[in-house]
Amino acid sequence: MKFSEIWLRSFVNPPCSSAELAHTLTMAGIEVENVEPVASAFKNVVVAEVLSVEKHPTADRLSVCNVKTGKLDNDLLQIVCGAPNVSAGVKVPCALIGATLPGFVIKKTRLRGIDSSGMLCSAKELGISEVSDGLLLLPNDAPVGTDFRSYYELEDGVFTLSLTPNRADCLSVQGIAREVSAITDTALHPLALEFVSNEIDDTLNVHVTTPDACPLYCGRILRNINLNAATPLWMAQRLERSGLRSINSVVDITNYVMLETGQPLHAFNLAKIAGSIRVRFALPQEKIQLLNGNQIDLTPEMLLISDEHKPLALAGIMGGLESGVTHGTTDIFLESAFFSPNVISGKSFHLGFSSDSAYRFERGVDFSATRSVLERASYLIRNICGGQAGTVIEMKHELPQRSSVDVRIERIKRMLGIDINKEQIANYFKRLGFKFSEEDGRFSVMSPTYRFDLTIEEDFIEELARIYGYDHIPTHYPHASMAMLSASETQYSTIEIKKTLIDRDYQEVINYAFVDADWEADFTDNHKPIALLNPIASQMSVMRSTLIGGLISNLQFNLNRKQVRVRLFEIGCCFIRENENDCKQIEKIAGLSHGDFSFEQWGMPARNIDFYDIKADVEVLCRGKPINFEKFFHPALHPGKSAEIYYEGKIIGWIGELHPRWQKKYGLQKNTILFELDLDSLKPKLLPFVKEISKFPPVRRDIAIIVDNDVSAHSLLSCMQVVKSQIISDISLFDIYRGKGMESNKKSLAFRVLLQDTEKTLTDEQVEFAVTSLIKILKNKFGAELRN
Repeated sequence: MKFSEIWLRSFVNPPCSSAELAHTLTMAGIEVENVEPVASAFKNVVVAEVLSVEKHPTADRLSVCNVKTGKLDNDLLQIVCGAPNVSAGVKVPCALIGATLPGFVIKKTRLRGIDSSGMLCSAKELGISEVSDGLLLLPNDAPVGTDFRSYYELEDGVFTLSLTPNRADCLSVQGIAREVSAITDTALHPLALEFVSNEIDDTLNVHVTTPDACPLYCGRILRNINLNAATPLWMAQRLERSGLRSINSVVDITNYVMLETGQPLHAFNLAKIAGSIRVRFALPQEKIQLLNGNQIDLTPEMLLISDEHKPLALAGIMGGLESGVTHGTTDIFLESAFFSPNVISGKSFHLGFSSDSAYRFERGVDFSATRSVLERASYLIRNICGGQAGTVIEMKHELPQRSSVDVRIERIKRMLGIDINKEQIANYFKRLGFKFSEEDGRFSVMSPTYRFDLTIEEDFIEELARIYGYDHIPTHYPHASMAMLSASETQYSTIEIKKTLIDRDYQEVINYAFVDADWEADFTDNHKPIALLNPIASQMSVMRSTLIGGLISNLQFNLNRKQVRVRLFEIGCCFIRENENDCKQIEKIAGLSHGDFSFEQWGMPARNIDFYDIKADVEVLCRGKPINFEKFFHPALHPGKSAEIYYEGKIIGWIGELHPRWQKKYGLQKNTILFELDLDSLKPKLLPFVKEISKFPPVRRDIAIIVDNDVSAHSLLSCMQVVKSQIISDISLFDIYRGKGMESNKKSLAFRVLLQDTEKTLTDEQVEFAVTSLIKILKNKFGAELRN
């Protein structure tokens, strides 16, 4: 929301500077994003009249002008001008000798042999506009000799507000003025409303077939208007400073009244309306071309303004091109209506564009002002464009009801922590324009029709806090004793888990949970992901079921910036579809490594990371838990370099190298290793336990066996751990052999077995029995043979 400060001060003029006013509004919850002057600083520029224009004798594009400036000591000036729109009789800003303009000073000069005593100015040269196609032409009634800054009201500032969605009442200068009046306790000068008398009896029949969507519809015919009438300078300036360009006098008036009151209006070309006006929802296969040129295929939930044969406008959003007010229009139908916010909300976003009208209607406009705003616009059109006004048509149905809310003084004190007496409370409610009564420490308050956001007691208490001043509420420090929470003995925190990977040289990233549908198809083979109804971008249209897509995108970002070694991790929620209607949310941790194993240095040979480097990281992340890795297939991973991770018989994640297909598609030159685990599986701690240290020496025995290639070392170790004797303290694999002297489908595994007792030295018989038992179970279960 942008508006002119001078315009605002015509409604309410608090005794404070622009900066103080901006601060006051911001501290009351109406954030002022920016305040900027409407023009750069310049001086000694006056309104001047060009009396004559002659062609420069030696330059085709220059003219020699005689200019009247209204100064007694030097009334007529000879000025050489190159603007294409200079002509006799026009009034323009003229910079006199000594004038300081943005970037230069005006001096008397000679252009191609002709003296020039000043400069006729464009809007760009004065710093009023960034673009210009010639001199800034002023109205014919502009008083010659007047200081241009004063005449053009350039001692003005443009306020830009960043409003929250609930403050639709502040989407107008009048609404901001109400706020300033309440906050600063300054008198408000409300808009003087003048009703237009009916001069003709012409009316249109209006049929509202959807009263819930349009509870109030007003309109009137205005005939014989002069669309060529110029928009007044003061109105054009206020529109421009609010970010709207001038189109024609009728459209400018409807835009101006919208900015002034917050009520959108629309003017139809009466000649394009066949029969009556109908407010209805769209029919199947209907289309409309809007004022912005877009051809829209209408859907049944879109509300229309139509005549008896065709759509005229998309209600509350934008008018149709065919029925628009354009050159040659003499008769119009002026509309002012209240549309239900639920019907308008989200429609313009779905269509891919926004409009000032939709922005206001979807947040809610003041339905009590619908008729009076129509009168205001009619009055301005009559005064500026002439014509005759017809009778106002008003179709009223059930409007939103306003109910009173009880606000307790004790509740106010408890919520705000300050003691406000009931006289102060009554004064604040009065300043805010609320109707209220008080009895036994309880206010019964009803908000005005322009405040849709006030529905519960806390809302009204917040209003009191705003007017009292957030910065005036004292700070109270807590008196309760505080102590550090003890660290859990059974759970690792997320911070501890993150620190583990950071210590392993990973860097954390945070990505959106909304991802590209292609990522889900590529990395999880999920062709029916959970789709968003209202995505913020086409490449963020579904909810992720894996963190991998975001990490690959982060990797591409880094590689495009010449990073050769990338190690990233992310902790975030993934969303898994359980059935057609339900899904579950799982928090996961995922990591990615790409490029060199270590930074380039002289003491270590350069090599790329591999599967086992990252497997080591995962084992450290699991903090000693007895996890195991089993080969499996994953659509994102290399089929021969991937594994599922098990803990206590449950799958907790996976690890593997990115599939060459995706490596090529995503432009990755080197192999990329990935892992992903359920975060909750990493949190349980393995509690330490006490074990007696033996005083007796350990005994080592080595077992070398031959098994089939498809028998995993993990299965052998797991089996031996289950059946081992109590005197066996450790079993570990120390050698794997395939090659000469070994059958092609066989391999040799060598295990180290440590035996030790805490009470006595082991005998040879005990050792042999324990080792023989291991060999026997390996032979029976896996077909193992002792290697000679």
